[in-house]
Amino acid sequence: MALDIGGRRIGIATANAVARMAHPLTTIENNEATMANLQKLITQHDTALLVFGLPRGLDGQRTGQTEFAEQFAAELAKHITLPVYWQDEALTSVKAKEELAARGKDYQKGEVDALAATYILEDFLGEHPEITA
Repeated sequence: MALDIGGRRIGIATANAVARMAHPLTTIENNEATMANLQKLITQHDTALLVFGLPRGLDGQRTGQTEFAEQFAAELAKHITLPVYWQDEALTSVKAKEELAARGKDYQKGEVDALAATYILEDFLGEHPEITA
């Protein structure tokens, strides 16, 4: 399962590690129920590991969003026992917006977040062929 962490929403994607195909799952609001909602999704989807999108500036520098994502991940780690990985999320939201716009229909911001999480997970799986479960 991959998370595209934002201040308002969290895009979520899942994949079958054997088939190595990621797909958007959902978007949840980032609020007081977030940790419980994530725990529920993790259990429902028999999640083996979590991949967090690592936001950075275009030159690879740390940003306020980098710190926000790291703090969020640290808080979530208090509630789960899964292995956690980080994956560069550079331009995943831009790519998601472009893909959704190319489909020629209106889309919601949440769809961008979930699709961005899909790209994060695809990149992670591509860089980690050893992960099969």
